[in-house]
Amino acid sequence: MMSRSYTNLLDLAEGNFAALGPASGGARRRSGSFGMKRMSRVMTVPGTLSELDGEDESEPAATNSVASDVPSSVSGERLLVVSNQLPIVARRRPDGRGWSFSWDDDSLLLQLRDGIPDEMEVLFVGGVRADIPLAEQDEVSQALYDRFRCVAVFLPESLHDRFYHSFCKRQLWPLFHYMLPFASSAPTATSSSSSSSSAPPAGNGRFDRGSWEAYVLANKFFFEKVVEVINPEDDYVWVHDYHLMALPTFLRRRFNRLRIGFFLHSPFPSSEIYRTLPVREEILKALLNCDLIGFHTFDYARHFLSCCSRMLGIEYQSKRGYIGLEYFGRTVGIKIMPVGIHMDQLQAVLCLPDRQWRVSELQQQFEGKTVLLGVDDMDIFKGINLKLLAFENMLRTHPKWQGRAVLVQIAKPVRGKGKDLEAIEAEIRESYNRINGEFGRSGYSPVVFIDRDVSSVEKSAYYTIAECVVVTAVRDGMNLTPYEYIVCRQGTPRSESSSEVTGPKKSMLVVSEFIGCSPSLSGAIRVNPWNVEATAEAMNEAISMSDQEKQLRHEKHYRYVSTHDVAYWSKSFIQDLERACKDHFRRTCWGIGLGFGFRVVALDPHFTKLNMDSIVMAYERSESRAIFLDYDGTLVPQTSINKTPSAEVLRIINTLCSDERNIVFIVSGRGRDKLGEWFSSCPKLGIAAEHGYFLRWSRDDEWQTCAQASDFGWMEMAEPVMNLYTESTDGSYIENKESALVWHHQDADPGFGSSQAKEMLDHLESVLANEPVSVKSGQYIVEVKPQGISKGVIAENILISMKERGKQADFVLCIGDDRSDEDMFENIADVIKRGMVAPKTPLFACTVGQKPSKAKFYLDDTFEVATMLSALAEATDPEPMADSTDELATSMSSIDIGGEQSQSRGRAFDGL
Repeated sequence: MMSRSYTNLLDLAEGNFAALGPASGGARRRSGSFGMKRMSRVMTVPGTLSELDGEDESEPAATNSVASDVPSSVSGERLLVVSNQLPIVARRRPDGRGWSFSWDDDSLLLQLRDGIPDEMEVLFVGGVRADIPLAEQDEVSQALYDRFRCVAVFLPESLHDRFYHSFCKRQLWPLFHYMLPFASSAPTATSSSSSSSSAPPAGNGRFDRGSWEAYVLANKFFFEKVVEVINPEDDYVWVHDYHLMALPTFLRRRFNRLRIGFFLHSPFPSSEIYRTLPVREEILKALLNCDLIGFHTFDYARHFLSCCSRMLGIEYQSKRGYIGLEYFGRTVGIKIMPVGIHMDQLQAVLCLPDRQWRVSELQQQFEGKTVLLGVDDMDIFKGINLKLLAFENMLRTHPKWQGRAVLVQIAKPVRGKGKDLEAIEAEIRESYNRINGEFGRSGYSPVVFIDRDVSSVEKSAYYTIAECVVVTAVRDGMNLTPYEYIVCRQGTPRSESSSEVTGPKKSMLVVSEFIGCSPSLSGAIRVNPWNVEATAEAMNEAISMSDQEKQLRHEKHYRYVSTHDVAYWSKSFIQDLERACKDHFRRTCWGIGLGFGFRVVALDPHFTKLNMDSIVMAYERSESRAIFLDYDGTLVPQTSINKTPSAEVLRIINTLCSDERNIVFIVSGRGRDKLGEWFSSCPKLGIAAEHGYFLRWSRDDEWQTCAQASDFGWMEMAEPVMNLYTESTDGSYIENKESALVWHHQDADPGFGSSQAKEMLDHLESVLANEPVSVKSGQYIVEVKPQGISKGVIAENILISMKERGKQADFVLCIGDDRSDEDMFENIADVIKRGMVAPKTPLFACTVGQKPSKAKFYLDDTFEVATMLSALAEATDPEPMADSTDELATSMSSIDIGGEQSQSRGRAFDGL
């Protein structure tokens, strides 16, 4: 029976969406939008996927490329900006007939166009902030597209409710602001369009599977609208905020070379918080289908990277200033760039006559007073009451400010209601009434509380007359209030009104360390808003500071804010997106997986799947074959608890070894005793243990060792260092091999284990700097082994030995799955040029699962390896094997390797 989790999207794609209830079903029938086509279940087609994400099974699969999937009359590069809401204001006409539309000048999405190249057209895809009746939706859609180049997405009311209010605002928004649903109620909703400042509605805050299903389905609605207008080869797609985190997976399934960017406007929580989300991996994998993921601050990016490491085992790399995650051959870029303000728009407000008049009025109202200002939305994360308590503490601790300091708090009202918001409002009201009652006097109210909508003109006037702006949010994505304040205090050169603040420009900021703009304001006084006493002292320091110091801080802030505006932010993001996508149409891509497990594997054009017919044909034509097989992850799965080779594997190997034209070796990092025990039933099989330090050509031969690595005194130096890290890293252990020491940390905490591994690597390299050893890190390991020992070197020497005895190989196959096998793939890549094998020898270097690789071929898993080897076994000549293997083994004692003639069997590998 199929799971009802819906995490693979199969039931959703089939329209099986009972969780939405009868209301949504009615909407589905009325609008016709819910009758979606079926999503393909398996994506394993190479190249550009052309099968429509939701094609009916009865329809034949398309075979055209993405260039012709969606014909477009538009040529040239375009940017599709996809968000939950369009930057459009919609109003019903006074006569009730039709709608009037205008740009929302305050919308960040509209403002980002200033940073987009002039030659790049911008299209917006999103919802409309109005209740458009079903009968008018087509007309509205056409009008928005024709006049504004906006593509409207209309969700059925019941779906929108569960998508936006239930999942986005009740699940994701609190979680991303570090709030866990311990109780049965969630924070209260606001109607603000700002993703980082609006709260969820009242109700059950626990995870609701039906809401998640609605979220996924709503994202598919957005996807279908994008498909209607996209030109995949020329367009860039920029997805905004947490409402659409599932969208990249839909887009990537449909167009696997599409250039996709995503920017998160809210905080991203620490892994300890994020891990509580039941669909945590689905969302991470969806985001990793983007090419570039943007965050306001390094903290948010660091938390995301930590989640990828802990939950998906993906480590990031930093190269030339860019941070990237290697994800199945694709590099997913991480962008850290806080958004800015629209300088021209704000400066235009500063020049309005109404604003100058308002400044004069406020200067008269607060004459002789020092004004501190707060501008916040009314929600539970803005810390308004903490600000009031800190101000009260300042008046009590520093009596000199009584009668002189005024806190003006502008609190944008919300239309939503709920228990949490009502409690916050009551608490705030009680605080400012108490403060005004205790410290107020005739003509003086220490707290001026404004809980109404304030126009941009009036707000800029308050900014102009305020000596200090105080932001005490306990968690906020960005918060541009400090930026707006700095620009308003600077004024504009065109304004010479006497109402402007005269003299040197100065400003002061007291900002919470938990808001996104805090790291970019180095001259601000940063506070922990929960520490009321410290915040009070910060307020006192800010308004007591000398004018010269205020001026210097202001100048520093203004330089940053004026140069890092919204245009700078969008331009920088698009440039990085172009850089991240520059190789998209050069690489071969494969789509693999179901639902949110879907990902695109990007491969080098020359990296192809091993063709069974081709290798069997080459095998049959050859006369001297060398076959090198890794063990773990190649002949047996890495996840297998029982590592003993199966009877089928042993049968295949014995069949291959029975052909006198074959030299077959197991080349593994495992110890010789265990490998010898497991393959004791294979008399003619060669084994290279511990990456080639130990070698024997058949079961009856003696083990040969690398003579140059006979001194293991370095182990006495390395082991105490490794013990030190083992004792302090729970879950780690040391594997003592005869020729190497390996520190394993796969069972340790991922973050701590990785950090300890890096420290250990540096420590060991320092301690063993003068020793003949190499220290390398691998997947959850740090290994110390003698220099010159590798699978690549041992494969070379076996090929040299075959040539010396007149058995020069004309067929080479080597298969492996991990980093140590990459040495083998790299070393055999040019053996033809070096004359180790016959001219035109077919070289089959094949990786198992790992992509990309230095190998030219790949197989997906151990089952395919067994199938391929079985096909070779069937083509094998079963004649009794001659003594060629024994001759080769004997010859190894006299081969000159590394420039010196070996004198005995035990010194066969001098110079490795």
